[in-house]
Amino acid sequence: MSQLITLDYVIFLLYFVGVSAYGYWIYRQKEQKKTDTKDFFLAEGALTWWAIGASLIASNISAEQFIGMSGDGFRFGVAIAVYEWLAAISLIIVAVWFIPIYLKNKIYTMPQFLSTRYNETVSLIMAVFWLFLYVFVNLTSILFLGALAISNLVGGDSFHVIVIGLSLFAIFITLGGMKVIGYTDVVQVLVLIIGGLVTTYLALTKVSETFGLGSSAIAGLGAMIKDADDHFHMIFEKPGPGASQAEVNRYLTLPGIAMYLGGQWVVNLNYWGCNQYITQRALGADLQTARTGILFAAILKIFMPIIVMLPGIAAYVIYKNGGLQTEMMRDGVVVGDNAYSAVLTFLPSGLKGMSVAALTAAIVASLAGKANSISTIFTLDIYHKYINKEASEARLLWIGRATILVAMLVSIAFAWSDALGIGGEGGFTYIQKYTGYISPGIFAVFILGFFWKRTTGAAAIAGVLGGFALVVFFNHFATDIFGPETLLYSAFPDGQGGYVIPFLVAMGLSFFMTVALMVLISLAGPKVNPKGLEIDAQMFKLSPTSLTMIVIILMLFSMLYVRFW
Repeated sequence: MSQLITLDYVIFLLYFVGVSAYGYWIYRQKEQKKTDTKDFFLAEGALTWWAIGASLIASNISAEQFIGMSGDGFRFGVAIAVYEWLAAISLIIVAVWFIPIYLKNKIYTMPQFLSTRYNETVSLIMAVFWLFLYVFVNLTSILFLGALAISNLVGGDSFHVIVIGLSLFAIFITLGGMKVIGYTDVVQVLVLIIGGLVTTYLALTKVSETFGLGSSAIAGLGAMIKDADDHFHMIFEKPGPGASQAEVNRYLTLPGIAMYLGGQWVVNLNYWGCNQYITQRALGADLQTARTGILFAAILKIFMPIIVMLPGIAAYVIYKNGGLQTEMMRDGVVVGDNAYSAVLTFLPSGLKGMSVAALTAAIVASLAGKANSISTIFTLDIYHKYINKEASEARLLWIGRATILVAMLVSIAFAWSDALGIGGEGGFTYIQKYTGYISPGIFAVFILGFFWKRTTGAAAIAGVLGGFALVVFFNHFATDIFGPETLLYSAFPDGQGGYVIPFLVAMGLSFFMTVALMVLISLAGPKVNPKGLEIDAQMFKLSPTSLTMIVIILMLFSMLYVRFW
């Protein structure tokens, strides 16, 4: 049965028409001048710092956060916010050290960086890796999780209709190019933040009412912290011999201090600094604009758990105290990923429409950004290099738009009946886990390529392939060969008779071993590598504005960790 009434649909329709009209207006302005590939893929020079920052957040905050992170908030609590809060620190590193290198070397795509720094073989391998990852892990999971959440609210047999609707909306925005995506993302991020804050506020007031404290969000937050103290700690202790499987599963996902020794940094720095989907927003700007936009995004990231995590913890507390007994169930089992849509049932008419609009904004912005990145990599790094080197600008634009359509059709096909099993994994965990198969190798190749001139192309190829092989080894074979306890790792029961190394620990180990492998191979090569990048210390000099923003981010981060350690 639908939980929405006519007023909700009217509000949602106003959002849809408003964003579409704004996007079309930007597109018409852009069409007054000749569009080339740099304009279509990068919006070169057209995005302001606030548009870059808002676009980064709108593209990042999607179904995997609203649905997946709320679900993990239900299961694990505030510890899942590590992905958001450590992202803010990672964005500082990207703004200060990574972006200057990209801009100085006129890098427009990540495969182009690999080609410039190493060779075409490394570039092609990674282009193929990224295309598979973006289409089959990111694009498909965003579409599936988003359609599932909205269909839970709309009711009836609406999942497949919503899959088509979200795809068409994303295609409409994406075909306008990066400038349309960037400026519509400003609207999208406003909608998702306002709608998200409203949802969080009403969820906290419902917690307050559950404990007989009136309709106070502040009282609800206090009651929630008191009733679910185990959900308000950032660091999980290593489970002992008598630990329940639930405690073990929690640690496998977020392995305490161990994840801060490597895995979490690999996840965040690879995502924010070596990812076409993200860096593309800043690559068309000048250094100060790009840097300010990225730091603005970092400040926003500090506050994102309020709208993507707290509703999940609120759902947990309400469920624990007798509420949401039906809403949290799917096929007779409690499903954490139902938490956000369950909380939306508390919203009054009209506000539900706003919250559905916020959720849709997050989903569509991410789909559009991801599709544009897929199009950029395929068009510039595969089609133009290997299929048609003489292609005209018009031909490349046509191929770019065709690639967007094909990518969306593939994601629709795989999301249609959850062919990849995204629902069973838990949305946020699914994306992090499978992205983690290539993250250690990619990050090792990039970080050594940035800062160690001697790194060779042969080392980079070994790093990409070796990093992937090491992750597979630690995730699937290490415990069978070496047992569950070694000097390098501790493995834990998976509940099915086997042992599993926490995947963030496996990523950290794979990264450090990949770096060691690349260093050894490079030391065997020439002492002077002509493809080493020139580093100018002036590139890393910070303006007073950037320095102030960094201090604010570090202070907020420190306060949060002191409070919730």
